[in-house]
Amino acid sequence: MNLLSIADLTRDQIIQLLDRADAFKDERGKPSDILAGKNLAMIFEKPSTRTRVSLEVAASDLGCHPLYLSAGELQLGRGETVADTARVLSRFVQGITARVYSHSTVVQLAANSRVPVINALSDWEHPLQILADLQTMRQNLGRLEGLKIAWIGDGNNVCNSLILASALMGMSMTVASPAGYEPKPSILGESKALGGDVTVVTDPAIAAKGADVVETDTWISMGDEKDEAERLRIFSKYQVNKGIMGLAGKEAIALHCLPAHRGQEITDDVMDGPQSAIFDEAENRLHTSKAVLERLMR
Repeated sequence: MNLLSIADLTRDQIIQLLDRADAFKDERGKPSDILAGKNLAMIFEKPSTRTRVSLEVAASDLGCHPLYLSAGELQLGRGETVADTARVLSRFVQGITARVYSHSTVVQLAANSRVPVINALSDWEHPLQILADLQTMRQNLGRLEGLKIAWIGDGNNVCNSLILASALMGMSMTVASPAGYEPKPSILGESKALGGDVTVVTDPAIAAKGADVVETDTWISMGDEKDEAERLRIFSKYQVNKGIMGLAGKEAIALHCLPAHRGQEITDDVMDGPQSAIFDEAENRLHTSKAVLERLMR
């Protein structure tokens, strides 16, 4: 089994992973040999804080040996194909994670690997992040089914995965994005096929009204730096601030996958305020990563 998209999982499998992640959170600090004798190759084309550290610590805590492999250190950087890299690595290790620019890279890795491949972020999806988001929602709000999610900002990879997860878990979602930055039509079509309830608007106030969860992400993802000035202008009305949170439900939480550009897509008073579950969300990257590694590599 591979995890390239959050939709590679069923609703029941997501619940099982979240239950296991909760157990790992409760058992934090207890030694484990669940994955003793196994090795995890971690390919990174992009820099990382949470993804790298959560995966390395998760693997180590389960008795598994993580190997950090930057693209520049691999023969990928000198022209070896993704397929050949997968064929070789999967003879050495029991699992591969990949944080890449193009989703086609993780697809090629999975197609040519003997061992499970996990998408640790691509330009299309970020399933590991969304599992942590779901755990955070459930821990703070007591449920997933029936929640109303507001996404405010760029219809990017994290947004794509959240759209699919909302369909799988029975949540409704409203995405507020500037024209031209909406989620991909194919993602919306896939969500609809899964029974999803997704609305796309341009007004962030419409999305935030009555929401249980208000989520955002950077306006300038890795690879978009050349368009920074233009993006700052276009997204200036899509900030998650006290005014936006005031439109949401009384018990609403704010989420952000981090890193945050404080004062751009989110303000300090929301990041550090009583409705923020952002640092719980960051911590849960560790517990959900453990659950995924256990399920796919055990």
